[in-house]
Amino acid sequence: MDINKIRNDFPILHRTVYDKPLIYLDNTATTQKPRCVVEKIAEEYYNVNANIHRGVHFLSRQATEAHEKARRTVQEFLNAGKPEEIIFTRGTTESINLIASCFTYECMSPGDEVIISAMEHHSNIVPWQIQAVRHNIVIKVIPVNETGELDMEAFKEMFSAKTRLVSVTHISNVLGTINPVGEIIDIAHGHDVPVLIDGAQAVAHLKVDVRALDADFYAFSGHKIYGPTGIGILYGKETWLDRMPPYQGGGEMIASVSFEKTTFNDLPFKFEAGTPDYIGSTALAVALEYVNGIGIAEIAGYENGLLRYASEQLKTIEGLRIYGESPHKSGVISFLVKNIHHYDMGMLLDRLGIAVRTGHHCAEPLMRTFGIEGTVRASFAFYNTKDEIDALVAGIRKVSNMF
Repeated sequence: MDINKIRNDFPILHRTVYDKPLIYLDNTATTQKPRCVVEKIAEEYYNVNANIHRGVHFLSRQATEAHEKARRTVQEFLNAGKPEEIIFTRGTTESINLIASCFTYECMSPGDEVIISAMEHHSNIVPWQIQAVRHNIVIKVIPVNETGELDMEAFKEMFSAKTRLVSVTHISNVLGTINPVGEIIDIAHGHDVPVLIDGAQAVAHLKVDVRALDADFYAFSGHKIYGPTGIGILYGKETWLDRMPPYQGGGEMIASVSFEKTTFNDLPFKFEAGTPDYIGSTALAVALEYVNGIGIAEIAGYENGLLRYASEQLKTIEGLRIYGESPHKSGVISFLVKNIHHYDMGMLLDRLGIAVRTGHHCAEPLMRTFGIEGTVRASFAFYNTKDEIDALVAGIRKVSNMF
């Protein structure tokens, strides 16, 4: 990869913070956007802005075509079987809430069980807790061991005649652990149980093939893969999506409405109430094409090199502890240094122009597993460099010496 060319595609990387060059290491929270994505948003608003699907005029038809072309781009990116299996949402959180609401309503009864894991983001915990209150379902939690990996033996023993769904993250946003989702799906399917995969942290770093995985549902957010905020994807097997009721009502999700009865539209529109983010969908497609242009394999190889280098350099710092040391890991490092509070470390690194994330990272139960309140988290993308990692290490040393 030509790292200089890539970095030139991201204008924000050339700005300064507190009169210092920006070093952006908060990619797990959101990625920066290449120029082509931002330009696509402006182009669509300036030239093709019209509500889609229901208009007969030129602009509406042009916008509709671009939106549905974007759906096919996502289908190809995930290797889904049909474009109808791609649902546009506002992000991973809404995708998981959609499944939690619709699947629980249609496919679960009081006392039925959903299996999640101890490393889940709150977005894959709270929706199930809401359904537990509403429908009296039971949540089971796969334990995490000291290296930050799922206890697969415990997982195998969790299934019962009441288990209806498994919902787990592909990559932990805290630990960086790449979970064996293929094995998880195989085990669950052996019990005739479908699986939802939270792919928010995976799609920008791994090749995701939903048919090879045999995933029943897969969710991700555009802003995690160099696309705009407010747009996301839910992939679902057609058989499951057909079976579930709509999530929201109004707009394109209807076939016919009367005061006596409403009939619903076919897939994928049944789950896309109201005016969709047709600008966001076309910009997301550009982001996916940009990633494909570089190559997921090339991105993964480069980022794995950054992860190895950063891990080696950080371990030379006295008193630094890394949380999550699975050999199967993506470009995320969560750490603490001596007894320095993670917030203090993050604030002082910020004054050096280094953007990292601090806190519980929307994973409070995982923090309790490790007996801590939070961590400092550095996360990498293909536009980061070893020089930036050197600056991070030097910054941590400087802050550490202050305490």
